Amino acid sequence: MRLPRILNQCHPIPGFVYGRASFAEREQAILIPVRPRKRSMAICSGCHQPTPGYDQSPTPRRFEFIGFWGYLVFLVYCMRRVNCRQCGVVVEEVPWGMGKHSSTKVHMHLLAHWARKLSWKETAEEFRTSWDKVHDAVAYLVAWGLEHRVLGVIRAIGVDEIQYGKGHKYLTLVYQIDMGCTRLLWIGKERTVKTFREFFAMIGPEVSAKIEFVCSDMWKPYLGVIREKCSQALNILDRFHIVAKVNKALDDIRAAEARRMKGDGYEPILTKSRWCLLKRPANLTANQKVKLKDLVRYNLQSVRAYLLKEDFQQLWNYESTAWAAKFLDQWCCQVMRSRIEPMKKVARTLRAHRELILNYFRARKEFSSGVIEV
Repeated sequence: MRLPRILNQCHPIPGFVYGRASFAEREQAILIPVRPRKRSMAICSGCHQPTPGYDQSPTPRRFEFIGFWGYLVFLVYCMRRVNCRQCGVVVEEVPWGMGKHSSTKVHMHLLAHWARKLSWKETAEEFRTSWDKVHDAVAYLVAWGLEHRVLGVIRAIGVDEIQYGKGHKYLTLVYQIDMGCTRLLWIGKERTVKTFREFFAMIGPEVSAKIEFVCSDMWKPYLGVIREKCSQALNILDRFHIVAKVNKALDDIRAAEARRMKGDGYEPILTKSRWCLLKRPANLTANQKVKLKDLVRYNLQSVRAYLLKEDFQQLWNYESTAWAAKFLDQWCCQVMRSRIEPMKKVARTLRAHRELILNYFRARKEFSSGVIEV
């Protein structure tokens, strides 16, 4: 079976015919010529309508195709110009390519698929192409997905920010986190009120009005926009961010106490204890368990903060909103009497956001932004 026949079976191009393939020794590539069928009209790249031809370029143009047997493969075609009544004389549109991209659509789909599993650099090396082509492939597929996306009814969303580059550069990410449907809906630059409003402008008031649950962190611009644009939804403070705040306070206490003990000439017992205190007991290694057992014998602020942190984890075991509220209030009172300032700061923050934290239980613990953090 000849190569053109295989391509006609696997990747037919309406209005065009594959020619006899040749092998370019110097480039170690397979070249497959393509020509238009007789009496077939070219397609205008402006209005996308069949249009009479004008002329044809004598210089062939190459479009990178999916490789065969480890060799690069190119479709070779001499582009035509068309004389369109609406658009004038323009270059034709070919079904296997897009604009000035030097890759075929099927090749861009392949690169974008593997770019989800590998880094863009590794994808480029694996398929003997450039990083720029991988970037263009991902951009093409994202644009295609947005164009053909159907939003439908969105019941729950999660919003979070990620930091990129150096300095305070952030992206705002919004996910749909419905049961059985998790997908990225939107990405915006920065984490401002204006940025988050753009998401609601994109989905429109009709879709916004049907959102029932919104998971977020304690970032004030997000909370303000949620109240403004999604007032009917239950705003849930995500447990991941709450636990992260408690852990951050514990880590600050440990670091400050370790420096203070070192300056006062005491034995550095808090050295290499960071993960002993931050990790869950079930995830500790054998050596970390021994280190932690030795630490808890001392009356240190770090140890007392660790015990408060572990006690706080019981909050997530409650099913009843009322009992969860009672535990949260008691824990905050206990922390405020501890005289450990970083933990007291956390307690004040939790008190200020008490109702939003309890919304997690009002939603029957069904929604969390954990999928975003992964």
